[in-house]
Amino acid sequence: MTDQVLIADDGAVRVIRINRPEKKNALTQPMYAAMTRALREAAAAPHIHCIMLAGAPGAFCAGADIGEFLESAQSGALRPRTVEFLHALARNGKPLVAAVGGLAVGIGTTMLLHCDYVVAATTATLATPFSRLGLIPEAGSSLLAPMRMGHARAFALLVMGRPLSAAAAKEAGLVNEVVDAAAVDEVALAAAQEIAALPPGAVAVSRALLRGALDDVVSRIDTETMHFRERLQSDEARAAFAAFLSRKK
Repeated sequence: MTDQVLIADDGAVRVIRINRPEKKNALTQPMYAAMTRALREAAAAPHIHCIMLAGAPGAFCAGADIGEFLESAQSGALRPRTVEFLHALARNGKPLVAAVGGLAVGIGTTMLLHCDYVVAATTATLATPFSRLGLIPEAGSSLLAPMRMGHARAFALLVMGRPLSAAAAKEAGLVNEVVDAAAVDEVALAAAQEIAALPPGAVAVSRALLRGALDDVVSRIDTETMHFRERLQSDEARAAFAAFLSRKK
């Protein structure tokens, strides 16, 4: 496991912590791979009843690493470990709790749609600037977001790129609790332990019924991935990334 993803078990709770604070927890390919392994290992471990995703104070996940993302834009290829992570996230059969201590951008926001209980800091912000980069939503979010928050709110978030405050995300149904930043991990872990203490078989069946057809989510991820690859090679995306690079200089 890379030290940029920390894995620890707290009783029946597997904690997967993104640990790259100097880059606001932007995800690299090794980090995607480490998170995929952690999810799959937790799924196969009978003593693990719940999984908690966490970041660092001030940043849950700032999305994909910009260097790798620019390379993908130039090559027109979405890297395979990213897709593997999205499949592992969607197929994960155990309850997911997220501790969002701050910024959540791109995949940092869309992965929350796969979570069953989300605790966010009062200072947290959720954003998905896909269209501004000439791209489209991913992680099954084009299916899950309208189901969770309705078409109007999903369109504003995923297409218009309007960010959500923690309070607005709670109102929209993406977040369960909003607490002080210092309490995010504690409150999220307490929720995960509460879930883990329930009869796991009953929880698993109930969760599967609530989530609906898993094949539809996986199929939507694959469809989004196809369009995402196409968009990476589009003139719109190339112009957006060129403008981004010029601002960085």
